[in-house]
Amino acid sequence: MNAWAVAALVVLAVPFPACLWIAARGSTVRRLAGVSLLSTCTGAFFLLLPPAYERSSYQDLALVLAVLAPAGTLVFTRFVAGRAHDTHAGSDGGTT
Repeated sequence: MNAWAVAALVVLAVPFPACLWIAARGSTVRRLAGVSLLSTCTGAFFLLLPPAYERSSYQDLALVLAVLAPAGTLVFTRFVAGRAHDTHAGSDGGTT
């Protein structure tokens, strides 16, 4: 086990459970922040794997996650905002 693998294990063991805890508890904004931070920690983990195992193909996972994570955050935000909007729209008698 080299230093890169130890660093990947530390990233996986320390901030990952904290991000999961934040994503599972609290208000909607805090959960959104937890999910965004979780994707950042996962990207850092995937960036530490290629030097640890000397396989450059693992970098593709980090690149795909870096592209898709902001889109996932926007989709999550849209669903949460859409649900709150639908709740308020139904209370005025159906008129828009």
